[in-house]
Amino acid sequence: QVQLVESGGGLVQPGGSLRLSCAASGSIFSINGMGWYRQAPGKERELVAGITSRGTTNYVDSIKGRFTISRDNAKNTVYLQMNSLKPEDTAVYYCCAQIRTKPSEAGRIYWGQGTQVTVSS
Repeated sequence: QVQLVESGGGLVQPGGSLRLSCAASGSIFSINGMGWYRQAPGKERELVAGITSRGTTNYVDSIKGRFTISRDNAKNTVYLQMNSLKPEDTAVYYCCAQIRTKPSEAGRIYWGQGTQVTVSS
């Protein structure tokens, strides 16, 4: 069984910073891509940032230059450093990862439970 546990959300003023963490645990053989999605009230879930096992990153245009995704493969953890936060960044943030639990499988996507980020004065 595999779990993704997120932490680091909260309430922050506009212009502030937060760092989200997501640790994978359980029966893990390997982790391929990892990423962060977010879902604001009344909107669809959108990809915010992704990172491959080799460290290649991609970002949605609205957060480029403000957010940075990184990962620590030894800890099976992915991070999202969020700077210069804006009210429109308010959403529930979910991490995800493509994980193989044994060598013979292609891997499946696992999701965290979500963490609330609220940007408000």
